[in-house]
Amino acid sequence: MRVVVGLAMLVPALGAGGTAGATGSSVGSPLDWGACPAPAKVETAGSGAVISRSAPAVSGVECATVRVPLDYHEPLGQSITLALNRIKAKVPRDGNHLGSLLVNPGGPGASGRSLAEYVSAALSQKVADRYDIIGFDPRGVGNSEPSMHCVDAATYFAPPRPDAVPRGQEDEKVLLGRATDYANRCGDLYAWLLPHLTTENTARDMDSIRAALGEPQISFLGYSYGTYIGAVYATLFPDRVKHLVMDSTVDPDGIWYKANLAQDKAFERRHHEFLAWTAKNNDVYKLGGSATQTTFAWYAMRSRLHDRPAGGVVGPSELDDTFTVGGYTDRIWPDLAAAWSKYVRQGDAKGLIDVFNKYGKQDADDENGYAIYLSVQCRDVQWPRSWAKWRTDMTRMHKQAPFLTWPNAWYNAPCAFWSVPGGTPVTIHASRRLPSILMIQSKDDAATPYQGALNMRKLFPSARMVVDAGGNHGASLAGNQCVDRHLVAYLLDGTVPRHGAECQKLPAPKPTVHMAAAGPLGHERLTELLSR
Repeated sequence: MRVVVGLAMLVPALGAGGTAGATGSSVGSPLDWGACPAPAKVETAGSGAVISRSAPAVSGVECATVRVPLDYHEPLGQSITLALNRIKAKVPRDGNHLGSLLVNPGGPGASGRSLAEYVSAALSQKVADRYDIIGFDPRGVGNSEPSMHCVDAATYFAPPRPDAVPRGQEDEKVLLGRATDYANRCGDLYAWLLPHLTTENTARDMDSIRAALGEPQISFLGYSYGTYIGAVYATLFPDRVKHLVMDSTVDPDGIWYKANLAQDKAFERRHHEFLAWTAKNNDVYKLGGSATQTTFAWYAMRSRLHDRPAGGVVGPSELDDTFTVGGYTDRIWPDLAAAWSKYVRQGDAKGLIDVFNKYGKQDADDENGYAIYLSVQCRDVQWPRSWAKWRTDMTRMHKQAPFLTWPNAWYNAPCAFWSVPGGTPVTIHASRRLPSILMIQSKDDAATPYQGALNMRKLFPSARMVVDAGGNHGASLAGNQCVDRHLVAYLLDGTVPRHGAECQKLPAPKPTVHMAAAGPLGHERLTELLSR
């Protein structure tokens, strides 16, 4: 699970028994909805790279905060604050109102408030009008308080960074230094908070939100890592689930080290699909007429950037970050191939810099996401503490999957040195009281591979899966009308396809030598390069 992602402005440290400067609702009290602060940056995960969806303008968005216990074993102790937003249903409560639909885009570490606006605009109106759609920033994220930052993003992620693929012991020493430094910075600044950043607590926070909304049950749409939150919530609170949608499902058997190794193989396959597509369009890009030739051309470019970063900015790590986004969505393949072609064929570095700035560059918001990503994953479960094991596993995997293995490893490496030990994750299981569950999964998804979705489905007998034959991460509300018809039917009345369903993939993107317009691309902009 990767994200590329400082000392930014930190919230004041909390003393024992204090609060996180919370305003708005007290723990368990009704929400006080009002005007919203500045618009949230949209992140949906995407991990991790987290998928970011750019929301069209939505009227009537309201915001609130809710206090939740820092430690649910001490509900009357220290509290923290979660930031929420709401797009109210147009149908009145005494009509055909369907309750509240909470949404989460993944991560860990992604803000859900802009996703709520996106879902409200992208859903069929006959569905959106009947739900209060609720977004929330999980604990430590975005506008929630505290908002966690461990280092200065501008310094820590200043390009060009060290090559993520070490060429020897000295390179490995530098990379290990970065990983241990990040882990130590988080531990030094947030010793009071880190023990409580877990998926289980996020699920309990969702139930606190449900209670503050005054709802006996909630519906939930989770993408990527958000599916794991949904599975944990369904395990802990089965009676409080009305509808549950899991889109791009995390493997419950791989939490979390094992899942990263599975990702490495899946991204290798997806990267080869991109290279084959580039070869198929050789008349446009002229980078090679076969996947073998484009593979050689790509790694030759990466090797050259090691010694001569493009424009002094895009080195091999920046290249990895940028092209990894193509593993999440083929809609940006034309941008990536055009920049690559101009660099190789014309010696023009501007294209590589442009796609890096558009898809790979990290800022303070991304560092916040990275801090929470590590905090949750490192705390959820025990990670290998012996770097020798990491080195052995990554050396072996790199031979099979050179595209992502080492970048992914270094992204997660702070977990080997995390100041708080990993715990025991919730054992996912189904209650007979759970309603039907809708799972949506792309067959060739790299960030959350298909086998992991099958493993999750085994744990929930009431789940039915809609399979998109493509490879894009996050299949619903992304242009596939077949997928969205099943989503609409389920959210209206719980209807699921009796034996599951398959949908054709969207057409491959058309090649072009011109980059798409600047600015976020909505569904496919990934600011966390590997999210869940």
